[in-house]
Amino acid sequence: MSFRETLAKKYAEVYFKKYGDRLTQISGHVLSIKTTTKTILWIFNILTVDIVVKPERSKSVIKCRYKAKKWFKMPTFIDVRQGHSVIIQGLKPKKGKESTESIQIINVRNLTTKKDLIPIDQEIKRVQQRQYIK
Repeated sequence: MSFRETLAKKYAEVYFKKYGDRLTQISGHVLSIKTTTKTILWIFNILTVDIVVKPERSKSVIKCRYKAKKWFKMPTFIDVRQGHSVIIQGLKPKKGKESTESIQIINVRNLTTKKDLIPIDQEIKRVQQRQYIK
């Protein structure tokens, strides 16, 4: 293993140890999306994206929030629209915090346009269930 791979593996282990119980994944259809941008003194940019997702085979809805801050350039977000099928990877709120009910987004995979917020090498394979006729 090279030094880079060892360092990346160590970072992953520490991150999983710290946030392992809060990691979650949601797949479903986008009900609504709201994008807000804010600029402070023309040099500090903040992008906030609120997404409401309806999970597959469920009646409930889940609120998700992505917040990015960047100096000099506006942060980017992938094209997500109402009705798109997405997989959202994120963190659940802390158990002691009651004011935050939304999931903090780490990565978004748009299955409709096949784009990722943070590119991942893995391929998603959909499994179709076959119905047998007697």
